[in-house]
Amino acid sequence: MTTKEDKSMIADRLNRISESETIAMSKLGRALKAEGKDVISLSFGEPDFFTPDHIKQAAIDAINNNFTFYTPVAGIPELKDAIKVKFERDNGLHYNTDQIVVSTGAKNSLMNTVLALVNPGDEVVIPTPFWVSYADMVHLAEGKTVYIETHVDADYKITPAQLEAAITPNTKMFMFSSPNNPSGMVYSYDELKALAEVFERHPHVYIVSDEIYEHINFVGKHTSIASFGTLINRTITVNGVSKAFSMTGWRIGYIGAPKEIAYACEKLQSQFTSGTNAIAQRAAIAALLGDMTPTITMRDAFEKRRNLCYDILKEIPEMKLGLPDGAFYLFPDISAYFGRSYNGQTINNSQDLCMYLLNEVYVVTVAGSAFGNDNCMRFSYATSEENLIKSMNRIKEALGKLQ
Repeated sequence: MTTKEDKSMIADRLNRISESETIAMSKLGRALKAEGKDVISLSFGEPDFFTPDHIKQAAIDAINNNFTFYTPVAGIPELKDAIKVKFERDNGLHYNTDQIVVSTGAKNSLMNTVLALVNPGDEVVIPTPFWVSYADMVHLAEGKTVYIETHVDADYKITPAQLEAAITPNTKMFMFSSPNNPSGMVYSYDELKALAEVFERHPHVYIVSDEIYEHINFVGKHTSIASFGTLINRTITVNGVSKAFSMTGWRIGYIGAPKEIAYACEKLQSQFTSGTNAIAQRAAIAALLGDMTPTITMRDAFEKRRNLCYDILKEIPEMKLGLPDGAFYLFPDISAYFGRSYNGQTINNSQDLCMYLLNEVYVVTVAGSAFGNDNCMRFSYATSEENLIKSMNRIKEALGKLQ
């Protein structure tokens, strides 16, 4: 057991952050499963599809060709060339290869960016709900988070007026994702254009655009905010291969950024991870330049699963739920259940409801508080249709017991 004296040995910076809630809930689910419980996990943001064969073959070829040595810190030239092609082909963005940095996953790319730009006391504007790590990354850099609240009735999207009101002379950065984790919302071209007009009036603000779910989009072509006006000169576009190509374990993320920011991220990375896995980089080239059919097939499967879950959950009258446009999550407002009880368990917040579902019907979810909105909870539908039908019905039954 860790003692108070043991904890005093840990650096103070660790007190500014918490363990990822998605990882914590998954641990609890695994513990119950080890006890023989029929646990269904809807907590992890990971596609349940295998990496496509042509990508795996590229990795096998790399091994057989002994491509197993250290790589350049910012990525091998061939992969940076492939990312340059991808940005131009998919996003209409022109980045030179010296503006591209390959990292050990998009999370590594985001952390590099925050540490490279945020000084103690700098304000970072983050719309809620946000991916669990954004706020902790800012806190680790000793920045100050400024939240813009959104709600299900507005599809969890901010307005230009909200953005304008949140920006101050101390604002250093704006961080967001579209498609969004956890809500699944997608900003349209017109909505991003309206936000871009606000940013054009505030040239001191850098924009971090997390586009990792770009290809899991059910409403049309993805738009990058860096494509508007002069914003490419202060936008850090973050992406990777984890979600679109079902390559979570390969750990490849990347940024396109202004040259001085790319260099700063490379400098940081040289002291943390150095160059990313050589074999995974070869596989990423095949992913970015190869056949997109497996990605399209996976996206279509996620859309079918979204509809399946939505059709079941919308029958619950006290659950407020929008239809997500992308990613593979549902983020309903469940605040109507606060104050209710069943079998000695009283629901006071989203964490209580998650624990209730875990203990009562063995379904693992994630509390909305982890994403900046305690009125909600997140379900991932990146699992089989059989598991989804079973888990949605369990949730529906468990919520019906609360009085």
